[in-house]
Amino acid sequence: MLRLLTLELLLAFLVLIFSHPLTNNAATATAITQQFKEAPQFYNSPDCPSFDQDEIDSESDGDSTIFCSDKAVHVAMTLDAAYIRGSMAAVLSVLQHSSCPQNIAFHFVASASANSSLLRNTISSSFPYLKFRVYTFDDASVSRLISTSIRSALDCPLNYARSYLANILPICVRRVVYLDSDLVLVDDIAKLAATPLGEKSILAAPEYCNANFTSYFTPTFWSNPSLSLTFADRKACYFNTGVMVIDLNRWRAGDYTTKIEEWMELQKRMRIYELGSLPPFLLVFAGNIVPVDHRWNQHGLGGDNFRGLCRDLHPGPVSLLHWSGKGKPWARLDANRPCPLDALWAPYDLLQTPFALDS
Repeated sequence: MLRLLTLELLLAFLVLIFSHPLTNNAATATAITQQFKEAPQFYNSPDCPSFDQDEIDSESDGDSTIFCSDKAVHVAMTLDAAYIRGSMAAVLSVLQHSSCPQNIAFHFVASASANSSLLRNTISSSFPYLKFRVYTFDDASVSRLISTSIRSALDCPLNYARSYLANILPICVRRVVYLDSDLVLVDDIAKLAATPLGEKSILAAPEYCNANFTSYFTPTFWSNPSLSLTFADRKACYFNTGVMVIDLNRWRAGDYTTKIEEWMELQKRMRIYELGSLPPFLLVFAGNIVPVDHRWNQHGLGGDNFRGLCRDLHPGPVSLLHWSGKGKPWARLDANRPCPLDALWAPYDLLQTPFALDS
């Protein structure tokens, strides 16, 4: 009788657990339940530059020399529980292929609603020697501007953090390489970071002028001359915002965050595009960016935004593989339905498997 009562209590407890509505912190369960291996430490080659305290702005404190140095390669990424596995792989790939890995400063941007200390500890556990900071992004500052798009994942406020990097990162950070979390590098990021921006350009990114640029905006946009004429004096081409080199000083001087927000406010009133954070970037920058070789963004490996079908590499050399689109390599590998190119991502996966835990 006692055993039956105990069983009934256990069943009642399980019903209570699984029927309870998910809280907005449910996503952090991903980081809690997943365990990651410690990555190897990577060292600078002999000819890497060193950092002198004399070079650093007064904003710098004690051991934070690298975070304000122009000699460092500054990398910005968003960080959240849902994509933490991809972020870990991206970081490992950057370090592994860098000639000066100890000269890379990572700037992670996390949502204000996320458990930042948990995310920070997860990164520290796998990369004990990594030079990084975690910054908080106020979701509310952009949530009011977001319109629903063709895929719900694109509507996450953190997707829009790239538009606010100039405000989030310290003023002493003058140039940054922004990277999405669903990519890996197979080349030295210093080459990408050194992309010349000329005298006026704000950012550099791989352009794709063969893409149908008109498809990124609605008929409402193209039929309104006061809107469509925004591209009249520039040869506007599609570019993917998952890989960008940004001059933050020029961005701040031109207040480009406000320019992007103005287009988002218009979108709330009269639906001029269907995607998430990409179209406002195109509206502000398309036709006025420095083009980067396509090798630095072999994008679309995640398929389209609806089905995430397998895709092949584009012709030409490869320095960066990007699983933009619906299909993510870690999800397809877990489902035992990987695409052929997902095998190129797998070596950077730091997930601690049950087999590894038992060994």
